[in-house]
Amino acid sequence: MSDLKSTFLRFYSVLKQELLEDPAFEWTPDSRQWVERLVEYNVPGGKLNRGLSVLGSYKLLKEEQELTEEENFLASALGWCIEWLQAYFLVLDDIMDSAHTRRDQPCWFRVPKVGLIAINDGILLGNHIFRILKKHFRGKAYYVDLVDLFNELAGGVSNSLREMIDLITALEGEKDLSKYTSSLHRRIVQYKTAYYSFYLPVACALLMVGENLDNHIDVKNILVQMGIYFQVQDDYLDCFGDPETIGKIGTDIEDFKCSWLVVKALEQCNEEQKKVLYEHYGKADPACVAKVKVLYNELNLQGVFTEYENESYEKLTTSIEAHPSKSVQAVLKAFLAKIYKRQK
Repeated sequence: MSDLKSTFLRFYSVLKQELLEDPAFEWTPDSRQWVERLVEYNVPGGKLNRGLSVLGSYKLLKEEQELTEEENFLASALGWCIEWLQAYFLVLDDIMDSAHTRRDQPCWFRVPKVGLIAINDGILLGNHIFRILKKHFRGKAYYVDLVDLFNELAGGVSNSLREMIDLITALEGEKDLSKYTSSLHRRIVQYKTAYYSFYLPVACALLMVGENLDNHIDVKNILVQMGIYFQVQDDYLDCFGDPETIGKIGTDIEDFKCSWLVVKALEQCNEEQKKVLYEHYGKADPACVAKVKVLYNELNLQGVFTEYENESYEKLTTSIEAHPSKSVQAVLKAFLAKIYKRQK
């Protein structure tokens, strides 16, 4: 993993410098300095799991053959496109959520002199993706498919739709727990996590090895299911995880999130318990949060989650092992191994 990461990190500065020298942008010294700071602040600071997954998946699909320098660069470039995409999402999401910190530093829009310029900055980060694709992949047979993939899963409907669903379900003064169902949770998660965190890295790697994505709908379905399982874990850890381990104190209850836990609670609680939820869910008062957590324990949601996790793992493993390609199986098993029973 360390070799993979060092290879991946090696190409970040190359891509950043290319963008800063891109003749499509008429930089002034001030604007070039601003964009360099924007990119440095927002792109490379996360865990990089999505980007690393492109390079790791490509290596597995090549059955661990020694990759050429060009192959390492191209797979890494696509990985960095996903990291740029993540930065684009987070810069705009933080504004809409009025968030304060991200990755142990102030959100970009809260940095002095940035403010709502961050809206344009987010759009600029999104535009960078297509500059990288054009410069390095325009001559490839799969270029149009790549652009289509990023447009569909990143630059277009998916992100704006998932953010809209997430936001309007928690509007102040219009909070209505009766809207929170398994189908709504699934829709939010598909757009929020599954497509770009799980399917997009593997789809990029499949295109690089010359595969037609239309022939891999089963792979997409498995990865979407894996993404849903991953988000359910996130929802669970937000409430029951150790803050020291996960690196944050969960706020889904206070924020009136359409969490898997509240959906399950609504499905299982009696009328009295439902009244407790309706009265206390979505309030910042620690006493209200505590009452919701007591209810979750009464309903044994930890046990319900354990059962869900085991069933999900078995179903995913069965689906993966049914795939005819051993190299595709290896990619999917690598994803599943990273997330099964994770604690953070």
